[in-house]
Amino acid sequence: MMDRRYFRYFDWPSFILMTIIVSLGLLFVFSATYKPEVPISFLFKKQLIGALIGYVIYFVFCMLDTKRLARWGLLAFGITLCFLVYSFVGGMIAMGGKRWISLGFFRFQPSEMAKLFLPVFIASYFTQLELPKYTLKTEQAFKLYTFPLGVLFFTAALILKQPDLGTSLLVLFSGFVLLWFCGIPRTFFIALALCGVLGAPLLWKGLKPYQQNRILVLFGYGDARKERYQIEQSKIAIGSGGLTGKGLLKGTQNKYEFLPEDHTDFIFSVFCEEWGFLGALLVLLLYGALFARLIFVLLQVQNYFEQIVGLGLLIHIVFSTVINMAMVTGMLPIVGIPLPLFSYGLTNLWINLASLGWLNNIAIRRFYY
Repeated sequence: MMDRRYFRYFDWPSFILMTIIVSLGLLFVFSATYKPEVPISFLFKKQLIGALIGYVIYFVFCMLDTKRLARWGLLAFGITLCFLVYSFVGGMIAMGGKRWISLGFFRFQPSEMAKLFLPVFIASYFTQLELPKYTLKTEQAFKLYTFPLGVLFFTAALILKQPDLGTSLLVLFSGFVLLWFCGIPRTFFIALALCGVLGAPLLWKGLKPYQQNRILVLFGYGDARKERYQIEQSKIAIGSGGLTGKGLLKGTQNKYEFLPEDHTDFIFSVFCEEWGFLGALLVLLLYGALFARLIFVLLQVQNYFEQIVGLGLLIHIVFSTVINMAMVTGMLPIVGIPLPLFSYGLTNLWINLASLGWLNNIAIRRFYY
């Protein structure tokens, strides 16, 4: 029988905030896919069922023993790498890349799994070394960090090759944050920045033409009817919402199909058009409150392994939120990062709910034992 303390220490504030965001996301997937002849679209039904399944995943990750999760998570990371390699051979081609693996009745993106299980690998590596107990010289530190850095770059390279530049950078930067938390020398980041500056021409040539165009568009290049079309329509949608918006189901940019990917990467633009600046402010406050609550929880965690895992689970959601909102407002290039808990997409939704469930598990067990 489950201990009553489990329910007492359950992190209700983060759960309620998460549920509000998921509910708003469902509402606007409904709005973005609404048509008078088919009011309740297949995509909305799929997302609704996916959200219900996602809550089951949330509670599974919330209630499992953390040591068991750690063992399974490390194994799952190895399987994820195998899936990423397999995607080049047996992956499904969609939207210009081999990013999906089909199981017949369902397809998923293995790159999303990397966001969930990479923190377990890094946490397992550093807790076994017991690095917090002593200070390393720079030469020693570089030797110890070679293996996790190699795995991180290998994972990011596999995702980039699909190609999926956005998720690759997200995994890479999330990994850097974790390695910084684990004590990687500052000289590494200085060296990496110098390599990035000196190697910029080679990196630029390594990008595909459409990826180069997305970066150029950020600096004002491109035709408004071609290269700049997507971001221009997004800005029109956001700006036309005004203070209070046009009202639910009354957004013209998505209803007349001017805005591409309105139910996935650009759903925040649909939200701003229909609920305006005040609605956008509400969503920002909800995400801000959720992240602040989870940071508060992590600051109370004493276990080093759970600190690393918790930070890794949180940071990819924070980065995705910031990147998506900056992307649709024209402050960052369009890199195909969906808005966590909000955009249409089952794999992304399930990974985010699993991450938050695991974080709630950590929150509970900071008092439970």
